[in-house]
Amino acid sequence: QVQLVESGGGLVQAGGSLRLSCAASGRTFNSYVMGWFRQAPGKEREFVAGISGSAIYADSVKGRFTISRDNAKNTVYLQMHSLKPEDTAVYYCAWSRIISRWSTDYDYWGQGTQVTVSS
Repeated sequence: QVQLVESGGGLVQAGGSLRLSCAASGRTFNSYVMGWFRQAPGKEREFVAGISGSAIYADSVKGRFTISRDNAKNTVYLQMHSLKPEDTAVYYCAWSRIISRWSTDYDYWGQGTQVTVSS
């Protein structure tokens, strides 16, 4: 069992930056994968980024978002730059044993944190 707690969401103007954090606790492993997903009202939950030993990104955020991890702290970060109104969504972190872009491959989820980008 893994518990995930996101933080760092908020309101930011277009072009601004925000950093999200996700702290994991419980039964974790050194080789675990952490992913970020987001969901806007009326939209499907979509993959944003994932990290194991390397990182993968959705095309919509490449060059703007950076995912990183601190294994000593069991914490994963999502640094977001050049934010756009279309980035507005609830952002979720999730835990998986394998690297994947599919939400069904992630076994544990955080509660979500709201990111709102104004125009």
